Amino acid sequence: MTEESDAEAAAPGAATAGISCSAGFADWLGWHGISLAFTSYQTGQLFLVGHHPNGQVAFHQHGFGRAMGLWTTPERLYMATSAQIWRLENVLMPDQRANGRFDRLFVPRNAQTVGETDIHEIAVEPRGRILFVNTLHSCLATVSTVHGFRPVWKPPFISRLAAEDRCHLNGLAMENGRARYVTAACRSDVIGGWRDRRAEGGLIIDLAEDDRIVTEGLSMPHSPRLRGSELYVLDSGRGQLCRVDRLTGSAEPIAFLPGFLRGLAFVGNHAIVTLSLPREASFSGLALDEALRIRDAEPWCGVQVIDLASGDVVQWIRLGGPIRELFDVAVLPGTATPMSIGATDGAEAHVTWEPDFAPLHGG
Repeated sequence: MTEESDAEAAAPGAATAGISCSAGFADWLGWHGISLAFTSYQTGQLFLVGHHPNGQVAFHQHGFGRAMGLWTTPERLYMATSAQIWRLENVLMPDQRANGRFDRLFVPRNAQTVGETDIHEIAVEPRGRILFVNTLHSCLATVSTVHGFRPVWKPPFISRLAAEDRCHLNGLAMENGRARYVTAACRSDVIGGWRDRRAEGGLIIDLAEDDRIVTEGLSMPHSPRLRGSELYVLDSGRGQLCRVDRLTGSAEPIAFLPGFLRGLAFVGNHAIVTLSLPREASFSGLALDEALRIRDAEPWCGVQVIDLASGDVVQWIRLGGPIRELFDVAVLPGTATPMSIGATDGAEAHVTWEPDFAPLHGG
């Protein structure tokens, strides 16, 4: 693990988060030509992490209530919050800089209200349809301009849709632009039933193969992801990043990370994972507790970058202060120093327009 380096707090309140990172983190971002976005639903924050030409890491944060799942492109960012799915657009031209140094300025342009559905992960299909994990109603859904959401799939063991969070459906993996895998804490079909099955009831379901159960016996799994043809998942209740054989369901631990894991992304041969401090009520009694005790370790809140070949932590971010839990992480390709603006704090001062007129009557 690399030595610690202080990071620039590039937004009001960032210093109070007690942010520190590995000394080589800025160089690592630069080598890969990326920046990162990650969310904290517990404090309602969107974090954007980039690097300045002088080798300093730049953090920018903004408040979005219960910030959860992310989906990103170089010019657009979708984010789930308590009752909305936000679309933020980069308003800068390639040669423009915000505040003289930020090369992406993500501004809220749309918020689709879907209601209090406990949105977890989100994805966008190639044609633009938004999919999200509606955890409260135990289904995958898309947005509806009239009714908030429209169900598109439910697990076969869920007898009917109800606002009961029966199985704690939470993760979604896309393949070739289509929903492929989901994770759930268990097969329960009663209100809150997953809470009694947290230790080893977790499963991955393959939507493309008649809802086949790929693997079971996981502990609070999150964030199924495909890297090429390989399937990965976070076995969160055990603190493990795992590679899953898509045919046999065998789950191979790649690395142990000292925290409750949610959020997984890939850059080259590296996995990027977000870690949270375990909640005493919801997450107590899991194997993670014993794994930390055996290692004489304190849990982390932060981001760790894992070499998939060795399982070693090669870079990291650690957060302190009031921030105890993170959720999702996503990569912003081709971006050096991103920043964002909130929905109610001066976005109107950043009015932009298309340089060419659109024909009034078409054509």
